[in-house]
Amino acid sequence: MSENLQIRIEKSFSAIPRSEWETLSGTHPGFDGAGYNPFLSHAFFSALEESGSACAETGWLGHHLLLETEDGKLIGALPCYLKNHSQGEYVFDHGWADAFERAGGRYYPKLQASLPFTPATAPHLLVREGYDRATVQKVLADALVTVSDRLNVSSAHVTFVPEEETRIFEAAGYLHRTDQQFHFLNKGYARYDDFLDTLASRKRKALKKERRVALEAGITVDWLTGDDLTEDIWDQFFEFYMDTGSRKWGRPYLTRAFYSLIGERMARDILLVMAKRDGRYIAGAINFIGSDALYGRHWGCIEDHRYLHFEVCYHQAIDFAIANNLARVEAGAQGEHKLARGYVPVTTHSAHYITHEGLRNAVAAFLVQEREDVAHFNDILSAHAPYKKGE
Repeated sequence: MSENLQIRIEKSFSAIPRSEWETLSGTHPGFDGAGYNPFLSHAFFSALEESGSACAETGWLGHHLLLETEDGKLIGALPCYLKNHSQGEYVFDHGWADAFERAGGRYYPKLQASLPFTPATAPHLLVREGYDRATVQKVLADALVTVSDRLNVSSAHVTFVPEEETRIFEAAGYLHRTDQQFHFLNKGYARYDDFLDTLASRKRKALKKERRVALEAGITVDWLTGDDLTEDIWDQFFEFYMDTGSRKWGRPYLTRAFYSLIGERMARDILLVMAKRDGRYIAGAINFIGSDALYGRHWGCIEDHRYLHFEVCYHQAIDFAIANNLARVEAGAQGEHKLARGYVPVTTHSAHYITHEGLRNAVAAFLVQEREDVAHFNDILSAHAPYKKGE
């Protein structure tokens, strides 16, 4: 690539023209050669910022790396934040922070290249169509190292990256970390019963019973998307989110305004699975729809019913994926309980640049053992998947 290139740091996503952003891979439905990921869309990032969910006041100061030509054309990007805490990331480094600060270091602020509050794998090294992918990705990975050193931060973390991107980051001096999630893989099922037929008999009967019990109290389930997502619906869902989130996390991350903004800007990319009893909604789960995947995010409820969480979050997601020919359901972070419901263990990846040599060496040694443990645990869990032998 013969052009003179420059890295520019942009703190506000609203300052990045949507038309320019959507020239980058995976950021809009019509992009050739890359699957659309709704979490890479301009609408998603800007909604987080404008709603006050991911902004300087909540400890997510935009520090997005933009790779531009001399005349200002955007040809690559790495969404990134300068953070003074480790909340909302799902790849936990609290132990690293505690150890470093006990030894006299200063762990925060740090750089975090991630999708805020979203444990979904997505490309991070974004490239404009028509430019050499490998070259642009290398420049971006190297640039994050340079920015980290110039800012004198302890570290830079790139979480939930595709496995192929980890090799680019490793070549630039990052450490490779693995973890585990559970995904449903749609093997071309024409209907839900085709999926059930692949399960061992005992597991199949258990799922049928679980789904039946979940709806015993006269509960029905609606799929809401597009024009269905009215402000009244968002009010109801936000009540579920706040009730459950306050008990589970203490302080939910997302503001009410966030839901209005995504409802306005990306309603076709959203599926709400809403459970109704006695004429009112009592629970719901939000999912985002990509070109080949359904991404389950969070749920909430105002009534407790046995197995309703599993029905709304996991079984209904499988139903939707099969009905819409989506290749997989990514059901969010952690949760071995998903295994019995047809979700299989999948390895996730992240990359970490540690500026302090002593901390870097300690983390590197830890990650060697952790990667082995993750691989071993995945093997054990895979052997206990509910599918018939050979499926």
